[in-house]
Amino acid sequence: MTPEHNSGIVTIPGSHSVNATVEKLKGILQAKNVTLFALVDHSGEAQKAGMHMPDTKLLIFGSPRAGTPVMLASPGIAIDLPLKILIAEDTAGKVWISYNSPQYLQQRHDVPADLMKNLAVIEALANAAAT
Repeated sequence: MTPEHNSGIVTIPGSHSVNATVEKLKGILQAKNVTLFALVDHSGEAQKAGMHMPDTKLLIFGSPRAGTPVMLASPGIAIDLPLKILIAEDTAGKVWISYNSPQYLQQRHDVPADLMKNLAVIEALANAAAT
């Protein structure tokens, strides 16, 4: 996985294994009272199907107090909410953390500027998980 450009996806390097990063992010979410709705283990499911892929996990999380006002103002954003962070190892063993850019989501769904703080939290969460 390498950083993607012009796709609305931000990718930053991680400092830990995929599993350690997942656990760190889960702890951060719990400490902030943010609901973890799902943890999708893409690589685990691939293995069950008899295929191999580098360790890849997707966390889907959010807060109705933050997300609902955004969806009320821009209903189409419901396709991109709850927020998601992808934690994946590339073929060289490097861990990457990816998420939708809040600015991309704002432009894609015409989110009012005063609600951007509700989306921008993802940057701080990803950066905290990365270190």
